[in-house]
Amino acid sequence: MSQSRAWLTQASQGSNIERAVDVYKERYGRVPPPSFDVWYEYAKNRSTIVIDDYDSMYDDLFPFWGLSPAEIRHRTQQAISDPWNDITGIVIRDGNVSVGPNFKPTHRWMVEGFEAMMQQFVHYIPDMDLALNLNDEPRVAVPHEDMRRFLNFAERLESLSGEYKSDWSAERAKTWVGNDQLQPTRPFGSWPRMNSFDRSTSGCSPSSAARKIHTWDASAACLACAGYHSEGSFLSSWALAASPCHQPDLRNLHGFYLSPAAFKTSHELLPIFSQSKVDGFSDILYPSPWNYIDKVSYSPDSSTYQDPPFSEKSNSLFWRGATSEGVSRHGTWKGMARQRLVHLVNNLTTSHHSPALPMLLPHPRIEGKYSYQLPRDPIAQLDTTFNVSFVSIERAWDSDGAAQEAEFGLASPTDFQEHWQHRYLFDTDGAGFSGRFLPFLQSHSLPFRSGMFRTWCDSRLTAWAHFVPIDIRFHGLFSTLAYFTGTKGEKTAKTLKGRVGMESRLKQGERIAEEGREWAGKVLRKEDMEVYLFRLLLEWGRLTDDARESIGFVLEGEKG
Repeated sequence: MSQSRAWLTQASQGSNIERAVDVYKERYGRVPPPSFDVWYEYAKNRSTIVIDDYDSMYDDLFPFWGLSPAEIRHRTQQAISDPWNDITGIVIRDGNVSVGPNFKPTHRWMVEGFEAMMQQFVHYIPDMDLALNLNDEPRVAVPHEDMRRFLNFAERLESLSGEYKSDWSAERAKTWVGNDQLQPTRPFGSWPRMNSFDRSTSGCSPSSAARKIHTWDASAACLACAGYHSEGSFLSSWALAASPCHQPDLRNLHGFYLSPAAFKTSHELLPIFSQSKVDGFSDILYPSPWNYIDKVSYSPDSSTYQDPPFSEKSNSLFWRGATSEGVSRHGTWKGMARQRLVHLVNNLTTSHHSPALPMLLPHPRIEGKYSYQLPRDPIAQLDTTFNVSFVSIERAWDSDGAAQEAEFGLASPTDFQEHWQHRYLFDTDGAGFSGRFLPFLQSHSLPFRSGMFRTWCDSRLTAWAHFVPIDIRFHGLFSTLAYFTGTKGEKTAKTLKGRVGMESRLKQGERIAEEGREWAGKVLRKEDMEVYLFRLLLEWGRLTDDARESIGFVLEGEKG
């Protein structure tokens, strides 16, 4: 919790506009964009407590200082010029927003949610076009060597010298080519249903394990790969766990790497706005309309679907879902995270008992000490139950669908509000980020989160304070569950032969659940999504303005 409190302290220093401007200049080395004062008032009126820390946004945008405004506009319009690209344009003119060409009816919720999110402030946004990614997968994987060139150029810009105009350049609309003038262009390559790991990790250093090790024995666990971001079986760095650069075994452990559905990707720096991305991609993140318009929501009621206190919930780990993480062919489903999770916790092994995974348990001979042990049946030791099943088999080719149904069986679909009956809720990636995670945080249950996709708000959350992180290999799942739920057996080590049990830590689990719930109610509200998008579009307006190095917000007394 100390890490979370420290983050909030540095993220909310801007108690007035003067202080907010100073902090901005200290953090980012330049004055804020035009209309920053309007954004500040909007944020305050929405009771936003995050005023200063937009480092993840800064990181997303900084490479684009290495492109000229004209080139950014050109690449934007290349992306939206052809329906094949799976990109739609968001057009802002004279304070109004509309949808450009190549709009897919199946993605109406996405563009309508985006429009709704900006309705209250769009009249402050300068004329521009945005390239909105319609796919679940990220789109921009810039090679490490090219990215260094963009960053080096951006770092050489003189940012805090000279005088600034406080408004946008005149007639910005004329700098954007009209939709009727666009020539169809396809700046993406297409590699669907192929292993994407090498193309996804081109942004890693040439000396990294991901770039140097091109084959991996899928039957062997790479504990050294997990060791970079773990303490024993426990995940210690949620941020580092997202990086594939030190984890060459990930090529066989996630559907996005094994067999993505679309994987239309560019190795050029294209200005693509996406809802989520995996580490190594340069898409620009924005708050997902999925959560803004409540495609799934935390909506308990007072009768059928209540959300009881943590202590009164079923002592179970719950997950329901489909095999939507990747397209399975030739047995690739056996490496996908969702399938591995369901397989693991349901004892689907040839020996009919759970695999020999190390668990941190009370030492069998020394009271008060713990040691890693290899119990023959770790699931049987856990003082909890598993309710983890597929409800449908999707994205399966040839005989892979039948094979999975035979392996897993299927459970009946349940109402989403059924989740709140369970004490522990598992969350993992689908084809992209999980839209369930925010409702899970808002509940009185404890989210266990695993996966590679990251969203706009990940920097606002602290693992072990707001949720429980689980490595994508799941080798630490049983130890982590044992920590909270306890294990069966005697409670003290009185004999060498006696099975030693472990006390549950329900109060600690409840504290994390409630801290996550309270925090989500402070920094992940719909109002916070609006504030984030407002600031993102002001920053983007400056980046695409031909006079970007001489425009910005300056306090009245500081103007020359």
